[in-house]
This record gives sequence, C-alpha cells and structure tokens, in this order.
Amino acid sequence: MNGVGRMLKKVVPTALVMACLSTPAFAQGGNDTLATLILRIYGPGGLIVESEAALPGGGTHSAHFNSAFQSEFTKINLALPTQLLTVPLPSPASGATYTTDPITGIPQRSTQSWGPILSDRAETIGKGRYSFGFAYQHFNFSTIDGLDLDTLPAVFTHDGAAPGGKADVVTTVNAIDANTDRFTTFFTYGLHNRIDLSVAIPVVATHMTITSLATIQRVGTAGNTAVHFFRDAAGGQGDTMSFTTTGSAQGIGDIVLRVKGRFAELGCADVATAGQADLGCTHLAAGANLRLPTGDEMDLLGVGGPGFGPFFIASFNLGKVTPHVNFAYEWNGDSVLAGDPATGETGDLPNQFIYTLGLDVGVTEALTFVFDILGRTVFDAARLSVGTFTALDGVSTFDNIEFEQGNFNIADAAVGLKFNAYRDLLIDFNVLFKLNDNGMRATVSPLIGIEYSF
Repeated sequence: MNGVGRMLKKVVPTALVMACLSTPAFAQGGNDTLATLILRIYGPGGLIVESEAALPGGGTHSAHFNSAFQSEFTKINLALPTQLLTVPLPSPASGATYTTDPITGIPQRSTQSWGPILSDRAETIGKGRYSFGFAYQHFNFSTIDGLDLDTLPAVFTHDGAAPGGKADVVTTVNAIDANTDRFTTFFTYGLHNRIDLSVAIPVVATHMTITSLATIQRVGTAGNTAVHFFRDAAGGQGDTMSFTTTGSAQGIGDIVLRVKGRFAELGCADVATAGQADLGCTHLAAGANLRLPTGDEMDLLGVGGPGFGPFFIASFNLGKVTPHVNFAYEWNGDSVLAGDPATGETGDLPNQFIYTLGLDVGVTEALTFVFDILGRTVFDAARLSVGTFTALDGVSTFDNIEFEQGNFNIADAAVGLKFNAYRDLLIDFNVLFKLNDNGMRATVSPLIGIEYSF
C-alpha cells in the first residue's frame, strides 16, 4: 500500500474514535435534550402568567396557558433529522470506475468524467479496489413547509376556560434557529468487478435556539392589567415577555451500509479503445441501502429508527457526458421522534420514494461538472400551516400554527465540480438549492469533500 493508503489507515480510525467520544452540550445543563427543547421554554405544563387580582382578597396565583404548539412540536423535532435524510449522503462509489479490457484483460477507466457527487452511477470501482472519501455539509434551516422559522405563530389558551365565556389568550411569535453540520466518511470496496460494498459514517453537530415573544391578549380581562401579567426581572408588570432556550449536540449520525451490483450492459462495443471501452454503453445496476439507527434521536442526530431501501441505477456513457437516473424506495421503522419524546412513545417514521436525474460532464481530463435534480416523495408525514384561531368571545381572531398529515414532494437541484488534483485524488465542490418549500429546508447547502481510490 502506498503512503496515502497508510495515512488513511491512521486518520480514519482516529476520526471514528473522536466521533464516538462526542457528547451533547446544553446551555441549561442536566439531562436536557434537543427533542424536548420546546417543552422547557415555558416551564412545567405550559406558559405561566401571574395574577394578583384573580383570587378573593387580591391574592396571587399562576395561570397556566397551554398550546398545541408544545404538544405537537414533535413534528418539528422529526422534520429536522428527516430533512438530513432527504439530503443524500455523498456517493460512496463515485470517482474513477473501471472495467476490464476485453482484449488485454487490464483494468481501464470506463468513463471520461469523474462521476456525480450526491447521486450514483451504475459503474463499479473494480475488483480489489478501494475508495475512500470525506465530505463536509452545512445546513442552516430557514423554512418549514414554506413557513418562515423566524415567525411561527402559536396561540396559548387559559386552562379551564369555559366555552361561550370570555378568557384571555397568549399569542406568541416563535423563532427557531436550527443549523447542522454533517461530516461524512465513506468507504467502498470492489468485492467483484460487478459488486461494490460501501459504508457511510456521518458525524453530526446540531445547534438549536428557540426564542418566543409572548403577548397577553386581553379578550376577557379588558383593561384590568392586575389579572394576568408577566413579571420582569426588576419586579415590573407587563403584557409581553421574551423566552429563550438553546441547546447543542454532536456525535455519530445514522450509519448507512450499501451493496451495489452491476447486472447488465446494453449497446456496449466489443472493440476496446484506451479509456473508451464503454463508449455508447448503458450500464444497469441494483442494490440496497441499510440505515442503522446509530444517531441519538433525542439529540436530533439521527431519526431513531432503521431504514431499508432497494434502488435501481441506469447510467449512459456518451463520452465526456454521462447521464444517470436513480430510483429507490425506503421503508422506515419506528422512532420516538414520530411519537412523543416527552413520554417515550414511538410512532411510524414516514416511508419515501426517491429519484434523481442528472449528468456529469468531463470538461477537461482533470475537471468534471456535475448537475442533479433530486426529488423525494414523503408519505403520510406531518405538515405545518398557519390557520386562524377564534377566541371564546367569538370575535377576536389570531394566527395559529396547525398540523396535519399528508404526502409531499421535496425537490432540490445540485451543481458541483470535481477536480482531479493528483492521480486518483479528487476534490469535490457542490451547492444544493431548494426548488420548493416542502419539509424543513435550507435555501442553500454547500459541500466540500475529497475522494481517493487505490
């Protein structure tokens, strides 16, 4: 093995040990987790508002206001790690691919480009060959189902309010600052000229801050500010108050195992020409991904349930241009994120149909341009929208977040470059753009990575 190979044998185990030793860190300490962040922002049971005039004799009490936003926040918990799954891992079997020259029996490059970044092609890397890669991706989430994460409305209602009567409500404008960094190490081994085995090991760092600006809407108490108020640090009373909670976590995400088998070639030439043995050839491959629930779902590092996804790939060698299509269906198991993180109750993770259409172009011998359209249909998943809440007086209305189940499609475009820096060492640059607003989304997600084959 050459010097680069020996270096990788030292670096990779060290990186994995560091990932295993990663631990969560929270601003509030203790056993808090990111999945229960919204439950902690207002205190036990709901948003607490003080009162000095609600009891006989002017005594004091604390009035609880509750909202579906708290109990249903698990939908947002699930949206974040699920969105990480809807952004594909970097292809573990890209870079240089080889076939055996039918005349000389010597392995040779099968394409004139260096392959895709976030999708895959049907060609395999060759028997006995290894491929190693590392990629860094950053996600700064800004919307969920088209709603701005900085301005999510939620109405809190008073406990014990009687229908037909008048009761104050508390309106809130909630800002969720969520960002994730994903560091993915991937390996591929050519078990056979037609079979590749791969593993992708992500290390995830997630940070979330929730800020809620609460306002007492005096539907029932009118001008009586002694009934229901917020008390500030100086002891003053007011109708508004800002609440904030924050947390961070880092560690291994959900590991993916993959097997890919190239099973057919259509329209391939029998005559070998150096570097172009497969010119005009259509390659077909199939395989499966197995996702292991190794990421801590309570810290939103993984989805908390296993996943299995058979896939089909077709790629077309047109010389410097190599189009490809990918299709897959992913079955997912149960997770507490799809249930209730507060109680530990589990629910079904949504299944997904996945497709990719793209091409890579060998601009020069060293430079490849990559373009992909990536889509996923998510089945029976939670959707968010803004509706209208009508207070008990029948007149006052306020914006309020609503949750419903349904199917939706996530669409992205990816544009990237691969640069052959030295021999089979590649440097990858890629930018992912959202094409629609479904799901929890970042407008732009950059990627930088390296690949090496030997």
